[in-house]
Amino acid sequence: MSDPSLKKANRSLTRQLWIFAAGAFAFGFALVPLYRVLCEVTGYGDRTKLVEASSFTAPEDVNRQVTIELLSDAHSIGDWEFRAEVGSIKVHPGRLAEAKFYARNLRTQGVVAQAIPSIAPLQATKYFHKTDCFCFTPQPFDAQQERELIVRFIVDPKLPMNIDRLTLSYVMYDAKSTS
Repeated sequence: MSDPSLKKANRSLTRQLWIFAAGAFAFGFALVPLYRVLCEVTGYGDRTKLVEASSFTAPEDVNRQVTIELLSDAHSIGDWEFRAEVGSIKVHPGRLAEAKFYARNLRTQGVVAQAIPSIAPLQATKYFHKTDCFCFTPQPFDAQQERELIVRFIVDPKLPMNIDRLTLSYVMYDAKSTS
């Protein structure tokens, strides 16, 4: 290869690398709005919604009861026991309620788990306000450690009258594999 053609090839490669680096930099900036959209859609990681939910107050509707079914799953992180203390609870909309879950790491080493909540039916999601939840932060467990996990919530009295049953479910994931 002659010297001028080598310089031309080097310039072309350098230009391509600069374009690639600029594209990667731009993609990094594009992730911020994409993350915000993801947070809006899922409610996960959106601190404004957490603050709003924790300050939610509404008059209690003592004439109405809503059944909250509690489900849990931890198949994705292996040797793990994770279950609701009871299968369902009845709550009055507007009253602070509490549900308890039991978790135990059956592994011989520690694990950090993250619970991802889901509410069904989907249209009821905006009427279910968690004020305190183990799902807000990753949960470190030592080997064979067990503990009670608590979620506190309020069902908004504005929940449509045709909805009298909600399902609150959690799936536990290995937090290290999701980062």
